[in-house]
Amino acid sequence: MIERLEALLKEAEQSIPSAADLKTVEESRVKYLGKSGLVTEILKGLSQVPAEMRPQIGKVSNEVKNRIAQLLEKKKEELESKGALDLPAGWDPTLPGRTLPAGKMHPLTSVQKEICDIFRSFGFDLAEGPDVETDYYNFLALNFPPDHPARDAQDTFYLQNEILMRTHTSPIQIRVMEKQKPPFKFVAPGRVYRNEAIDATHHHIFHQVEGFLVDRGVHFGHLKGILDSFIKKLFGSKVQTRFRPSFFPFTEPSAEMDISCVFCEGKGCRICKHSGWVEMMGCGMIDPAVFTNCGIDPEKWTGFAFGMGVERIALFKYDIDDIRLFYQNDLRFLKQF
Repeated sequence: MIERLEALLKEAEQSIPSAADLKTVEESRVKYLGKSGLVTEILKGLSQVPAEMRPQIGKVSNEVKNRIAQLLEKKKEELESKGALDLPAGWDPTLPGRTLPAGKMHPLTSVQKEICDIFRSFGFDLAEGPDVETDYYNFLALNFPPDHPARDAQDTFYLQNEILMRTHTSPIQIRVMEKQKPPFKFVAPGRVYRNEAIDATHHHIFHQVEGFLVDRGVHFGHLKGILDSFIKKLFGSKVQTRFRPSFFPFTEPSAEMDISCVFCEGKGCRICKHSGWVEMMGCGMIDPAVFTNCGIDPEKWTGFAFGMGVERIALFKYDIDDIRLFYQNDLRFLKQF
C-alpha cells in the first residue's frame, strides 16, 4: 500500500505541474483527493492491513495528500498570477479590449435638468410628487370646479373611482403647501399624462416643470422678474418676454408668457408663424382659494406659480419639429445630443 501511495505521488508530481489551465487543476484535485479519488480508494483497504503497520501507512498517506495539495495550490497560484482563464477556444485575453461607447443623457432629461439648475441658482428647492394622484390634489384643491372640462375622461386617464394619472405637476404645489409653512420657493419637475391624440406637437405622456414661491408681499412684478431672468439664462440675453392675460383656475390674475422667437430674433419665420413671438408657459398669482385649501392665510401670504412643458422648450432649443422623436428611441436622433 505504501508503494502504491508513493507511485501515485510520483504520477501527481509529473502531471500537476504540466496543467495548462485552472480547469485541469480542478480535475486533478478531484482525481487524486476527491471523495472517489485515487488516494481515497487506496486508503479504503486500510482495514485489511495488520494493525502494527497502520500508523506508518497513515503517516505516509497524510504526507502524500499534503504534497499533492501543495502541488495543486502552487499550480493554481501560478496560473492565476499569469492571468490564465478558462476561456473558449480561440479567445485571446492578451488582445486589447473593445471600447464601448459611453451613454449620454436623453435630451429631455438634459433640458429638464438645465431648467431646474437655473431655478436652483435662484434659490429654489426641488420637490417631487407621485405620478398617480387623487382627484383632490389634481383638481379640487387647485380650484377646479366639479364641472370643469379638464375633468372629463376625454382629457384625463382615470384608473378607478377618483384615482387618476396626474395631468400636470401642480399637485406637488398642494402637497408642499400642506406640509410646509411659508416662506418657501420650489421647482417641481415630473412626467404628466393626458388623453390626447399623438401628432407632431402633442403626446399623451410629456414632462412639465412647476414652480411656485410664497412669501409676504409677493406681487406680479416678482413673477415677471424671475421668469425673464430664467428665459435669458436659458436662451440668451437677447431674448425678450411678454405677458398676455389668460385664465387658470388656480391663479388670479393669470397670464401666458411669450418669448421672442429664438430662430429669427423676432423678425418672423415659419417657427413663430411670422409673428416674432412663441408661447412658452402659463403663470400667475396663486389664487387665495388655493391658499385656503392648504391651510395658509391669504391675508398674510401671497405667491406666484408657473408651469412649462419640457418638450416644448426642447423643441425650440434644438430646432426639432416633431415631439414624437423624443420617444422613438432612434439612435440616429439621440446620438446628435
